[in-house]
Amino acid sequence: MNLAALLAAREAQGKPVRVALIGAGKFGTMILAQLRLMRGVRLAALADLDGRRAREAAARAGWPASSLAEAATSGAANDLARAGMTAIVPSGDVAIACDVDVVVEATGHQEAGARHAYDAIEAGRHVIMVTVEADVVVGPYLADFARRRGVIYSLAYGDQPAIICELVDWARTCGLRVVAAGKGTKYLPAYRRSTPQTALELYGFTPEQVAAGDFNPKMFNSFLDGTKSAIEMAAVANAAGLLPDGGGLRFPPCAADDLPTLLRPVGEGGILREEGCVEVVSCLDERGEFVPGHVRWGVFVVFTSDDPYAVRCFTEYGLATDPSGRYGVLYRPYHLIGLELGISIASVACRGEATGAPTGAPQAEVVCATRRAMRAGEIIDGEGGYAAYGLVLRAEDARARRLLPLGLATGLALVRDLPEDHPISVDDVAPPQASFLHDLRARQDALFAAV
Repeated sequence: MNLAALLAAREAQGKPVRVALIGAGKFGTMILAQLRLMRGVRLAALADLDGRRAREAAARAGWPASSLAEAATSGAANDLARAGMTAIVPSGDVAIACDVDVVVEATGHQEAGARHAYDAIEAGRHVIMVTVEADVVVGPYLADFARRRGVIYSLAYGDQPAIICELVDWARTCGLRVVAAGKGTKYLPAYRRSTPQTALELYGFTPEQVAAGDFNPKMFNSFLDGTKSAIEMAAVANAAGLLPDGGGLRFPPCAADDLPTLLRPVGEGGILREEGCVEVVSCLDERGEFVPGHVRWGVFVVFTSDDPYAVRCFTEYGLATDPSGRYGVLYRPYHLIGLELGISIASVACRGEATGAPTGAPQAEVVCATRRAMRAGEIIDGEGGYAAYGLVLRAEDARARRLLPLGLATGLALVRDLPEDHPISVDDVAPPQASFLHDLRARQDALFAAV
C-alpha cells in the first residue's frame, strides 16, 4: 500500500521509472492518458508501426504535440528523453534498445508480443505483457526466462487476469481456501456464431459510438464468443495454480451475491466438480435479459475457511454467502484496463514484484473449435475471426487430445472437412511455417516436458 510513496520518492530523487510503450491501440491509449499524470514515471519511447496512429493516440490522451518528437534510433530517442521529451519510434526493437527500465507490450499481436517480450528480457528490461494472447501460448517460458535473467515478467494490472490474481493472493494470504475465481462477461450460447460484422452491435455499442471510437471488431467478437474469456482464464490458471473445471467454461448467468451459492462443489449444491477452479459468469439469463446485480465488468474470488470461527465471521460482517454461510465471495464490480497499468509499472520497478505471472508448467491451454462447418483448404483467421473460437481446457487434456492452441492456429489451412463446433487438432491442419512464436513454444514444451 505504498506504491505512490515509492514513486514519489523516485520523483524526488530525480530517478523516475523510464517506460517504453509498444502499441498505440485502445489499451495503449488508456495507459498514455495516465502516464502523462503519474509522478515518478516517464514515458521515454512510444512505438507503433504507424507513427501517425501513435501521435493520434497521444493526442487523444491529452499529450501536447510539443512534448513528442520522431526518433529513428534509440540514440536519438535517448537524447529526446534527456531533454524531457517522449520519442515516437518506428518499431518495438528501437523502443527496447532505448535507455528504459520497463517495456509495456501492448500490440495485441501474439507473434509480435512474444518477440518483443523475449528481446526486452534479453536486454535486461522488465516486461509488462498486455498481450495476454501471447502469454497463454509462451508466457510460462517467458516468465522462466525472465527469472533466469534477473528481471520481472508480469501480467498487466487493470486487465482482469492480474486483478483476479490479486484477489486470489488476498484470499490465500488471509488463510482462506480458494474455491473459484473468475470474472463476469456478456455471453449467450448464440454468440459462438457471432462474426466481426455482428460483434459491435451485439456487444451493445451504438452506431454513433462506433463512429467516434477506435474499436477493433475482431477483438470485440472475441469478447462476445467466449474466446477472450478462455484466454484470460488460462492466464489466471497459469499464474494462480487454478484449473478449468472439467470441460472448460460454462458461462452460467449469475448475480454477484449469488456467486458463492453457484460456485461451490456439486456435493454442496453448486456446479463445481472440484475446488480451485476458474469460471466466467454471464450478465444475461437464458432469455437474453440482464441479471439484476450482475458482475459483467467485474472480477471475483469465492472462498471458504477450515476454521468454524472464521466462517461465523462471514455473516457477522455482512459478507455475501451461500445459504450455509460457509462459502463467501469478494468481488470488484469494475476494472479500468489501461488506466490502471501504473500499478504494474510501480510494482515491477519499485518492488521487484509482478502483478501476476506464470509460476511453472502450464495449467491450462486455449484451443480452438470451428465456428461453422469448414472445408479442407479453408484458413483459420485467428481470434475473433470468422472461422474459429477459443476454449480453455486443462493443459494435460489438450496435450492428450493433440488439440491445436488457438495462438498457433492463425493462417493455418485445414486438411480435412470439419463440422461446426468441432475442436481442431494438430492433425486437422497443414504444418505451420516457421516463426519465432512456434520456436518459442517448442522451447516451452521442451522446458516443461518432464513436469
